[in-house]
Amino acid sequence: MKTLATFLGLGAAATLTALAQPSLTIYNQNFAVVREIVPLDLKAGVNDVRYSGATAHVEPDSVILRDPAGKCALQILEQNYRNDPVSQELLLSLFEGQTIDFEIMRAKDGQQVPEMVPGKIIRSGYVPHGAAAYSRYGQQYYQSQMLFASPQGAGTPIIEMGGKIRFGLPGQPIFPSLGDDTVLKPTLNWQLNADQAGKLDAEVGYVSGGFTWQADYNLVAPEKGDTVDLIGWVTMDNQSGKTFENAKIKLMAGDVNKIQPQGYSVSMDSMNSFGGGFGGGAPVVTEKSFDEFHLYTLARSTTLRDRETKQVEFVRAANILAPTVYIYDGAKIGQQYRGWNYDNIRNNREYGTQSNPKVWVMREFVNSESNHLGMPLPKGKLRFYRRNDDGQLEFTGEDTIDHTPRDERVRVMTGNAFDLTGERKRTNYKQDSGDKWVDESFEIKLRNHKKEPVEIRVVEHLYRWTNWDITEKSNAFLKTDSQTIEFRVQAQPDEEKTITYTVHYSW
Repeated sequence: MKTLATFLGLGAAATLTALAQPSLTIYNQNFAVVREIVPLDLKAGVNDVRYSGATAHVEPDSVILRDPAGKCALQILEQNYRNDPVSQELLLSLFEGQTIDFEIMRAKDGQQVPEMVPGKIIRSGYVPHGAAAYSRYGQQYYQSQMLFASPQGAGTPIIEMGGKIRFGLPGQPIFPSLGDDTVLKPTLNWQLNADQAGKLDAEVGYVSGGFTWQADYNLVAPEKGDTVDLIGWVTMDNQSGKTFENAKIKLMAGDVNKIQPQGYSVSMDSMNSFGGGFGGGAPVVTEKSFDEFHLYTLARSTTLRDRETKQVEFVRAANILAPTVYIYDGAKIGQQYRGWNYDNIRNNREYGTQSNPKVWVMREFVNSESNHLGMPLPKGKLRFYRRNDDGQLEFTGEDTIDHTPRDERVRVMTGNAFDLTGERKRTNYKQDSGDKWVDESFEIKLRNHKKEPVEIRVVEHLYRWTNWDITEKSNAFLKTDSQTIEFRVQAQPDEEKTITYTVHYSW
């Protein structure tokens, strides 16, 4: 009988497990950089070392092993990665073609009693889970490959019993011994060359899939007014197959490029932290600029368990001015126009004449110190709440933001206004017979059914050509970009306002 020590590979090769405090830098695109300290007792020359502390989604070619103290020069001559942890399916594959016992339950004297029956394993049905492929290519890609690569029924064992073939296991397999060629968990086998003998605490670092994080913001407004209190959370998710005890955790925010297969790349996000805010106390997360990104460090060490989602508050600020903005974008451009060019638009009289009756409700604030913020905000979801007159909080909408540097403006949409409506129609269209110009006129009506006056910003897109001129208008407008104008209209309670304008295009 082989002993557990033989199974683990002790003796010929030293099996290492991490000690001290692990360190994680998590990105929000399903990967992290893992750093752990492992003890080494090396002889001068070549050493066989087995490291079994990696995650299930380690990228083997990303592994770096070094002596942080710089006293010993380590060189990995050879690295072999194994990720076939012992399981019933794996052991069935190791005994393929052999006869083993199966424990089945039979009725005897009115009771179910166990009985051993022999069976020959014709096919184990074992399909490697491919964790390395998962970490390198992502779950969706790997599963799609397995869908086409695995023959139908390949996962079903075939057992011969009493000269007959059956699909599936007849009972619980009882294996005679553990095979030498298995591991309990993902393992890196190294041949290390050391320039001198001695004991040291080496650092192993690698990129691993199975990690992600995201930022979430809750903004609470009083019953009346345009100020909000902001609370930001970091949500970390560990699906790496490994628990990290008392870990030092950092979160990277920004657009970090990471190469993927099939010739495309995805951007990785980072994140920042904020020490101030209402409520007092020491900062839970600290932030600093790092290279072209922002790095957030959790002030306290924490345990991040496998298959666990953990949340940490990272920003808290009060009395942020975030006024409500009403936008009416009346031109309803349908999906059928996507991909059209100027010639298509110019020759289609009906383009952009459908009317959108909805007025959008937007909230905006400046991410500045004068507005009680002034910190890099990682991309994430913003949820808005407002206090009711009974003191309870009511949800009033949500949207997402991209990475937002300090002193930039944030504008998000929270929904459509119930008591504001718009109506847009074309009143005139004239095209030159020589196809050199077009005149187009519009009438826009806005109705305010609220009990208070509001300002509605009417956005118009001048989409037919790059050369245009407003020849007639009922209201002053702002030119917000080369092909967009904006009318700002004050509407009193129960009032209807009408805007008209004519645009002349020439080419």
